[in-house]
Amino acid sequence: MAQVLPAERDLRRVIGDGESVPDGEVDGLDESDFLELYRSLVLLRTYDERSVVFHRQGRIGTYAIFWNHEAMQAGAVHALADEDWIFPSYRESAIGLLRGIPAATILQWWRGHPTGWWNPADYNVASICVPIATHVPHAAGLAWGKKLRGENACSIVFFGDGATSEGAFHEGANFAAVMGAPLILFCNNNQWAISTPLEAQTRAETLADKAVGYGMPGVRVDGADVLAVYEATREAVERARAGDGPTFIEAVTYRAAPHATADDPSAYIDAERVEQEKRNECVGRYERYLRRLGVLTDELDQQIRGEAADAMRAGIAAAEAEAPADPGLVFEHAYVQPPPELARDRAELRRVLGGNEG
Repeated sequence: MAQVLPAERDLRRVIGDGESVPDGEVDGLDESDFLELYRSLVLLRTYDERSVVFHRQGRIGTYAIFWNHEAMQAGAVHALADEDWIFPSYRESAIGLLRGIPAATILQWWRGHPTGWWNPADYNVASICVPIATHVPHAAGLAWGKKLRGENACSIVFFGDGATSEGAFHEGANFAAVMGAPLILFCNNNQWAISTPLEAQTRAETLADKAVGYGMPGVRVDGADVLAVYEATREAVERARAGDGPTFIEAVTYRAAPHATADDPSAYIDAERVEQEKRNECVGRYERYLRRLGVLTDELDQQIRGEAADAMRAGIAAAEAEAPADPGLVFEHAYVQPPPELARDRAELRRVLGGNEG
């Protein structure tokens, strides 16, 4: 029988402000864990900021910015085991870095190059999903499969607030709940579905309230607090491994950057709120926490940031060293018996691209 738990309305927080709000603690983390979390945050932030620059230089295509979402990604991934699966949306395009996927591979994905794909089984990271919420049933199905096989693994699926209005989200969440699948539904609620504000997206008081309808717990957490995200995800993982089924996590933040490089948010965004959020963004917030603990020094911080910058420089160099892709690949494996016009289309594309017959 499903256990229906009320949604948690208050946001979980661990990191204070060093003044009026005291810092909390998370059991089971030591100094090395704190620093590994920081390395992950810095690596993701560096990747995101450099990718925006690379786009402006014409070196990658349209790019979905995740600035100030790093705490949600790093906090959640660090709560997983290696055998657990990650299903990212485009907002988590670089999350595979935390599983060892080379930066060059992810950059090539944004460049539309065939080397920008990986075998998901090599990293337990599924392909980046661009259609909204269509990967939620995939994650639910994999989690159910793990349960049927008796494997002690779970899956986590990332999606935005807008995805909770999609049918695929409903189908995946309901299926996971009915089957008791070991799934974590992780909603990065940045309060904007491109230009649609949250209040125009739903009449639910919180997105976590939707979990009640599926018979699963709904947890709300400060999405800019990496330790709170870690703790909430760890509890959801433990619940999944215990056979208690899925959990919905609503990580609340505010999108402080454009939806993507093709977006101009000035027409709809709250500029004052953006500046407020930038002053308390997740990487700097955690850095200040570590300095209050005496864990992070200037020298160590410089070293960590330097390593991340080096990784990105090496990644773009490796990506750009790849030979151009054969445009004919677009036409391969599309039909068992290709129609005659397909060959004409391929020849025309090669002509437009300059006669590349490679």
